[in-house]
Amino acid sequence: MGMVARRAYDEGCPATHALDLVGERWALLVVRELLFGPKRFTDLDDRLAGVSTSVLSQRLQELAGAGVLVRRKLPPPAGSWVYELTDWGHRLEPLIMALGQWGIQSPQFDCEAPVTPASMALALKGFANPARVENLTGLVELEFDGEVFHAFPEDGRLLVTGATGGHPDARIIASPGRLWPFLRGLAATSNNLRNNGIQTEGDRKTAVALLAAMGT
Repeated sequence: MGMVARRAYDEGCPATHALDLVGERWALLVVRELLFGPKRFTDLDDRLAGVSTSVLSQRLQELAGAGVLVRRKLPPPAGSWVYELTDWGHRLEPLIMALGQWGIQSPQFDCEAPVTPASMALALKGFANPARVENLTGLVELEFDGEVFHAFPEDGRLLVTGATGGHPDARIIASPGRLWPFLRGLAATSNNLRNNGIQTEGDRKTAVALLAAMGT
């Protein structure tokens, strides 16, 4: 069976054209998962619970055709085929963060639902208060369900990246959903971190300062 033809809005509106490119179900979630670095097909399939392999393959093909991502082979010894965002694809990050900031205000938002490591890493970046980021002075390594990210201040903003190789001052190890209460206003104290199942290593004050930087 051939691929089902995609429907387009056929409007001369840039926003509408953007929806033609990334508006299909799962498309922006694929982009979200690739914002912190390339992933194999199996990695994406594992993180995006509920998507069939055929639909995931179709979305990847469509996004590659649109110039949002590329498929490339890693050099030896890995040799794996991975999907990676283009520079233009990376420009979707502010849009996805804005959607998250809008969506969390919905009374129907379920903070108990599963959340991927990349989704939480992006949420930390999007919900950081610049005035509070000033109190964070070190590098925090985040380990969410086996995926590693680095969070650190730069020019008054919080940056969250894939692991940079730098030596962290503190580490936070947790299931990503455990951090939602702090993004929604829970005071970042050592006791609250512990009570929410968040493990810390290294300089605890630095770990607390990261979560204290969240919110208004």
